[in-house]
Amino acid sequence: MGLTATKAKTARRGVIKSRGGRPTRDAAIERDQRLIEVATRLFLERGFDATSIDAVAEAARVSKPTVYGQYGDKRGLFTAVLRREIERWLAPLAAAAAEAQAGGSCDGSVEERLIELGRQLLVLNCSADSIAFSRILTAQAINFPEVAKLAVDEGWSKAVSTTADFFDHLVDNGALDLEDTTIAAETFLNMVVGHTHRMATFGIVIDMKAAVTRMEVSIRLFLAGAVGPRDRLRDAAKARRRPAR
Repeated sequence: MGLTATKAKTARRGVIKSRGGRPTRDAAIERDQRLIEVATRLFLERGFDATSIDAVAEAARVSKPTVYGQYGDKRGLFTAVLRREIERWLAPLAAAAAEAQAGGSCDGSVEERLIELGRQLLVLNCSADSIAFSRILTAQAINFPEVAKLAVDEGWSKAVSTTADFFDHLVDNGALDLEDTTIAAETFLNMVVGHTHRMATFGIVIDMKAAVTRMEVSIRLFLAGAVGPRDRLRDAAKARRRPAR
């Protein structure tokens, strides 16, 4: 009984309360941020199954009812953690699209801009945290399909649409000539980070210098096109149709 009371007092000390006994708005924001930070760390260290609401609440200095009231259950808490991580992973793409839409500085060639974007994506998507989240999602996909769907809808699909928006602006400015920017975006992301991220998820040790070189070569292939200029493709097609003499 004494230990329970002590824990309760410790949890209450973590939140500044207003006169009415409830946390102030700033204190509630700080509490929620701390809760997500702690939950993120525990999920990454222990995995989904071995992380309990009890452990999160104790480490974050909040009560269990607070966690349940805010997120419903452990899946709801993990969903909140995943949403924040997805926003972080998408940040470079969102920044590139926003800059292009605003007509911001376009220093450097298209190749240089895409390579810089590729470097940022590699660093984020091949980090230890990103790989850990990927493994958790893979392990939980069967029993936790709604979170797997969230990762696709708010992660991959949003990454594709944001990249496509960026490409749309480059096409409008005459910097790129793309038939379908959505397909181009899917191809670009798979070429730049897909293979390296997949290998890292499988536990293969990644040589980042080699990964950056692979990314740069992939982007040059992307920009050049696998079949070369369209007129060369048309000429090749005509040659195949000519009857043999």
